[in-house]
Amino acid sequence: MAEFNTMRAAAGTRTAAIDEGLRAHMNKVYGTMSVGMLITFAAAWALSGLAVSDVPTGYQIGTDKYLTDLGVALYASPLKWVIMFAPLAFVFGFSAMINRMSAATAQTVFYAFAAVMGLSISSIFLVFAGQSIVQVFLVTAIAFAGLSLYGYVTKKDLSGMGSFLIMGVIGLIVASIINIFVASSALQFAITIIGVLIFAGLTAYDTQNIKNTYVQHAHSGDSEWLGKAAIMGALNLYLDFINMFMFLLQLMGNRE
Repeated sequence: MAEFNTMRAAAGTRTAAIDEGLRAHMNKVYGTMSVGMLITFAAAWALSGLAVSDVPTGYQIGTDKYLTDLGVALYASPLKWVIMFAPLAFVFGFSAMINRMSAATAQTVFYAFAAVMGLSISSIFLVFAGQSIVQVFLVTAIAFAGLSLYGYVTKKDLSGMGSFLIMGVIGLIVASIINIFVASSALQFAITIIGVLIFAGLTAYDTQNIKNTYVQHAHSGDSEWLGKAAIMGALNLYLDFINMFMFLLQLMGNRE
């Protein structure tokens, strides 16, 4: 009986340690993601400010608003295609190489990616009213928080959603590329609605997956591996937030 009580106490101690470690792990994930978001929107806002001037040029984009030479290079030259697809290439490269990096290097690369994403989405400050961007950001933040909380606390296994949602993301990418050339407003609307739903689902799925991954590997004691897992978790949730925000902005944003 004494031996059983000792074993039960030891199990309880291990469970408490895992719970404490999980909270620290999730705090690191959300903290890293939040810093990445701050870098992205700061970079986007700063670049959009440099891209627009009230000095007349050959590229007028609104009342007393003109593209500067930098703005022309970013948004009206072939460089725009590189900027558009750079984050996608960055994600694939980062995911393929993270196992060769240290956790510290992976975190630095993630922040560099966040800056590149800021460059890629900086045009939103030229297209949409600033107040509208803030409002949609707040709506996205509330939705994201609720979905992520659900993914963390639910007892329902969401793993079956993973393959379906990833296939949906691939379909969105293909449809978006096609629509660049066909410019169908109906197709764009369908992409936007489906995109919101897919990334809402991915927010809950990725949160549960981050939690389960930590629990499965907590006993290993490999702090380096767990550190990189936190970075990848932050990247996944960051992408969920950014994409949901961009799709909601297309639906709800007020264009200037």
